[in-house]
Amino acid sequence: MAGGWSARARMAGPLVGYVEGFEAQLGQLGYMCSSVPEQLRLMAHLDGWLHARRLDAAALTPVVIAQFMAPRYRAGMRMRTAKALEPLLVYLDSVGVTPVCAVAVLAATPAEVLLERYRRYLLVERGLAVSTARARMRMAAAFLAAAAGTDGAGLERLHARQVSAFVVARCRERGPRGSRELVTALRSLLQFLQLEGLVGDELAAAVPSVAGWRLSGIPAALKAGDSQLLLDSCDRETSMGRRDFAILTVLTRLGLRAGELAALTLDDLDWAAGEIVITNAKRGRREALPLPVDVGEAITGYLRHGRPARALTRCVFVRVPAPSRGLSPGAVAGVVQAAARRADLGKISPHRLRHTAATDILRAGAPLAEVGQILRHRQPRTTAIYAKVDLQALRLIARPWPGGQS
Repeated sequence: MAGGWSARARMAGPLVGYVEGFEAQLGQLGYMCSSVPEQLRLMAHLDGWLHARRLDAAALTPVVIAQFMAPRYRAGMRMRTAKALEPLLVYLDSVGVTPVCAVAVLAATPAEVLLERYRRYLLVERGLAVSTARARMRMAAAFLAAAAGTDGAGLERLHARQVSAFVVARCRERGPRGSRELVTALRSLLQFLQLEGLVGDELAAAVPSVAGWRLSGIPAALKAGDSQLLLDSCDRETSMGRRDFAILTVLTRLGLRAGELAALTLDDLDWAAGEIVITNAKRGRREALPLPVDVGEAITGYLRHGRPARALTRCVFVRVPAPSRGLSPGAVAGVVQAAARRADLGKISPHRLRHTAATDILRAGAPLAEVGQILRHRQPRTTAIYAKVDLQALRLIARPWPGGQS
């Protein structure tokens, strides 16, 4: 507790009585020794700031926190956004000291204040899933940075040409699916800004549509042997390597979506029946799949020798650094991308591993209907695109080229 006593010696404000409890919670959450002093120094700074203004801990509203963080942000200090205060706010909230909601992402700039209101709009009024709201927030942050700046003043001068230029520039970096997601998210943001009275109703209509044709592409599966290169890139002597190996094994063998893998819990593993239960977050359905031996071995290897004993969740796959919470779909994508870099395979997404799993099953002789069952498609037409990679079946129906040999 030496760090706590050192911080306490520098404090004379309303937070001095919470130093030891906060430090103990950081230890329980698994924070590294190097991270704890930083958290305590930030706590001491906040304590002095509150003391100078004769405020107590109950005064820590989002507005007050934004006022505290603004000078740190302008000075470019470490831990300069309100997100850095989240561990302390979580602790104070747990002991009933502060009215601040511990899970809120507090804002320090006008643009961040607007983004926080947009986040609440998506989650509360629109009822979107957290992962969907997070993806839309990323696009919204990029658009506001380009169109309005950190002070948000640029929204007053926003016009349709800027909206179109933003879409055109960003779509050059994306495929059809990513482009459609971008324009959907941008329309959502502009509709929210219209409801807030910040822009006119013509801007949402100025977002161009993206052309697309169903089943026009070919599933982008990995080449033969590339899946093994991904697995071999994991250092299975480390906790993170065992976790990443298990994640990649599940994705390449069962074709799970990133969100489905992130949602897996220990209760979804039925070792006696040899099954794994998958939850479809979009439709709320739960479906059981056979658990292959190699997948089970990879998961048990991680659970026995890699998963932190102090994990704060029943999720199977958790963060290695503290706090050991469950992975987000974005973090699952990060695991795949990191493995692809180590294996020198370029950029690979979790969904590409889903295509690879389906293609491998099909090439092993399984019919399309079975592929659809494993991928948990509701409609046969969704699986139909994989017929394009079933070359053996295509040869049986291919007609001779005019003037050539069959």
